[in-house]
Formats: sequence, structure tokens, C-alpha cells
Amino acid sequence: MDFNFFINQVSKIENLPLPGEQVHIEMAPIERLIEIKNSVLAKNTAKKAGVVALFYPDTSGVVKIALILRKSSKGVHSGQVGFPGGRAEQFDASILDTALRETEEEIGVMRDHVQIIKQLTEIYIPPSNFLVQPFMGLVTETPQFLLQEEEVESLIEVSIDHFLSDSIQITKTLSTSYADNIKVPAFYLNNHVVWGATAMMLNEIRHLLKKCCE
Repeated sequence: MDFNFFINQVSKIENLPLPGEQVHIEMAPIERLIEIKNSVLAKNTAKKAGVVALFYPDTSGVVKIALILRKSSKGVHSGQVGFPGGRAEQFDASILDTALRETEEEIGVMRDHVQIIKQLTEIYIPPSNFLVQPFMGLVTETPQFLLQEEEVESLIEVSIDHFLSDSIQITKTLSTSYADNIKVPAFYLNNHVVWGATAMMLNEIRHLLKKCCE
């Protein structure tokens, strides 16, 4: 998809209602569905985080979305695919400031270059006890990415046409932090299996984009 076409169409998203938890559930593992029902009280004490689903033109003018592969560590989300972003700090003025600051730190895109398209539905992640607020954002020029070596293993640049294809939806048997060898709904993006909270957030973005850009 050409970036100029994308820019003209994506403005419609601002006025679209959020599909929210209904589409989150479509990509939620069975165990997560149970946790979602029991998470109302946990949300009140959860740590806060903000992330950005960043859209941009590549050097040929094709629209892409930036994902990151996190470094392997002892953390719950070690080695997984996610959005740039992270934990809120006391000095952040808002959760949007958190998302933009962390995006700048992790992939080097300056916060004042990012135009926010829409605030999405927040999602609670039980294994790490985080309440995550995602945002859709865009930059109008090809970014000069600079990855944070301590946190980011690699950048995953997914074309929007690939992202909107129904062929990326799969079911994968995985071992997770809470169960072994379970079947989970996932997206297969650039040879990476994307599941869990990231897939749930991506599914809401897909629903919005399909309404305005296809």
C-alpha cells in the first residue's frame, strides 16, 4: 500500500468506534480468556505501560508497521515480539508521554515526529501484571532507526499489505509462562510467530484498518 493513500484513508480511524475486548478475545489463548474475566480487581493495582504501533513509509513509499524482537532475558516477555514502548515512570506527564518516550529510547524515533492517530483499547497482561495502553501513531518520513542494544534484539518491519492479509492468521502450539504445549491463536509476520497480548492488540488495529483502507 502506498503511503500517500494510507495517509488519506487512515484519518477515518479517528471517528471509528473501538472494537475493543471483543476482538482481543479472538486472539486470546484459552487460559487468557479465564484471566480476562478475573482481572477487574487486578487492573486496579497493575503497573502501567504505554506502547506505540508505529506506521511509516519505507524508502520506496510502502507503508510499514514497526515491531521489535525483545532480547532474551529472565523476564516474562523475554525473546517475544512486541511494540516499542514500556513502563510508566513518575516523571512521565501521561501514559502517552510514556509510550512516546519509550519508543524513542527503544527504536530511536523522536517523540515529536510521531503523530498519534488513535488511542486504542487498553489491555491487562496477567503474567507481568501490566495494564498496557496502546496507541496508533505515524511518521511521515522513513525513520532512521536506532535500536536500544540492552532491550531490542532486532526491528521487524511489516508491510501493511502483509499485515492485512488473512493468510497471517495461524494456530500454534507453544509452551508459555503458565502452561506447556497449548494451542494459541497467532499471527505469522515476517517469519515470526506473534501471539498473546501483542496479537490481541494487533487484531484491534487490523479491524480498524480493514474498515478504512481496504
